[in-house]
Amino acid sequence: MATVQINARIDAELKKALEEYCKSRGVVMNHFIQEAILDRLEELEDVENLKRIRHEKTRPLSEVLKELKLDDKV
Repeated sequence: MATVQINARIDAELKKALEEYCKSRGVVMNHFIQEAILDRLEELEDVENLKRIRHEKTRPLSEVLKELKLDDKV
């Protein structure tokens, strides 16, 4: 995967805390930041999916079990 550089301005105390965290745990800061951004993007996507799912029709469990031919097993 090709890498590119990005620039961001953050609070000096936040940068210090990040540096201390990464140093104390032997984590490369670039990797930590990349994973944090990826995690956040996935969370935002999950929120959007949840909003969409909330508006979908639901069915009673008994109907689903019957469709799966499991209604006599539960």
